[in-house]
Amino acid sequence: MNTLSSIFFKKNREKIFRDIPQNSVAFVVSADELPRSGDQTFKYRQNPYLYYLTGINQEQSILVLNPSHPNEKNREMLFIRNASKLEQIWEGNKLTIEQAKEISGIKNVKFISNFDSILGDLTYYANEFYISTNENLKYNRFYNDADFRFIEKLKYRFPLHKLNRLSPIIIKNRLIKSKEEIEIIKKSIDITKDAFLRVLKFIKPAIGEYEIEAEITHEFISQQAYNHAYLPIVASGKDNNILHYTENNKTCNSGELVLMDFGAEYQNYAADLSRTVPVNGFFDDFQRKVYNSVLFVQTEAKKLMKPGITINKWNKEVANIMEHQLLELGLLKTNDIKKQNPDWPAYKKYFMHGTGHFMGLDVHDVGTNDTPWQAGMILTNEPGIYIEEKGFGIRLENDILITENGNIDLMAHIPINAEEIEELMCR
Repeated sequence: MNTLSSIFFKKNREKIFRDIPQNSVAFVVSADELPRSGDQTFKYRQNPYLYYLTGINQEQSILVLNPSHPNEKNREMLFIRNASKLEQIWEGNKLTIEQAKEISGIKNVKFISNFDSILGDLTYYANEFYISTNENLKYNRFYNDADFRFIEKLKYRFPLHKLNRLSPIIIKNRLIKSKEEIEIIKKSIDITKDAFLRVLKFIKPAIGEYEIEAEITHEFISQQAYNHAYLPIVASGKDNNILHYTENNKTCNSGELVLMDFGAEYQNYAADLSRTVPVNGFFDDFQRKVYNSVLFVQTEAKKLMKPGITINKWNKEVANIMEHQLLELGLLKTNDIKKQNPDWPAYKKYFMHGTGHFMGLDVHDVGTNDTPWQAGMILTNEPGIYIEEKGFGIRLENDILITENGNIDLMAHIPINAEEIEELMCR
């Protein structure tokens, strides 16, 4: 089983120590357990900032980084849940102190019940706090989450300490993937590939979208990818055109396409794949033309993926490539482009989303559309053409590693050419 070592997490913490002032304390708290029903919670997923620095996947955890504390052993501390025997009977074993030390590489680990009594000592020698919050640009805070409640607690107890943002410091490091992270992501991708090959042999007319999702999930779990990286999209027929369709409850009919967008999450790291295939195993002539146009745009877009560019600059260049393809397909006329609204160009009728996004511990990972790309970053490359009037849409997506000399397609081994798709489906 691929896994990240305590050395990896230790190196990540060392980067944070270098970037925060000596007279400060940094805190990272675990994600909430979210209620699902009366006495049930959703399957737990750790705050990616905390996981990146500790490897701890357990709720009720706090990391403290305290570079100026006079007691060296208190400069790096981890607090974990001390579940009672009865709680463990119901929920299963929780981490011991020794297990948490082994996973994280942190020598000073204590139970969370000790946190409040120690907090005064941990903060006495500091003038400011650095606290991580979810700074993903698409995140909308809809409740007072663990980060928010922790900030309010610190403000109440220590009103004269200055509060600072820790997340940008972590983000700049999270964006650059280490060799260890790349190997884990490759494993997520390989599991995703196996799931795709599995469903290629399974798809046929009268199959349910939900049955395809079940086959994907089966393959994930059988390879210890216990989570989807995001809700899987299995959209047949006209619902190809719904970008985030997740109903997955219809029957797939002959002559339709089925657009699948899914990815395994392995050891907390995501893969993100999109493929669009014919339900009966064969593209018709127009479907094939559109498919090859999308593939051409993806291929050309990949050539542009190199250090120094940004998502915004990339989108502008890809827009020109897409515009030409839509003209070739007859979906746009020259006059449409001459009369287009600059704020909503003509091509956006058929390609209304961005070309890609950062990927890592979150499938839509940290980083902005103006973040210059550097070697070690991983982004998706996912153009699409959606033709509502024809009742179908096509999206193709691969995950791309930026390198000093260009890029590496981490999904190059996953079938994508129309002829190869047809051959695999009709075996």
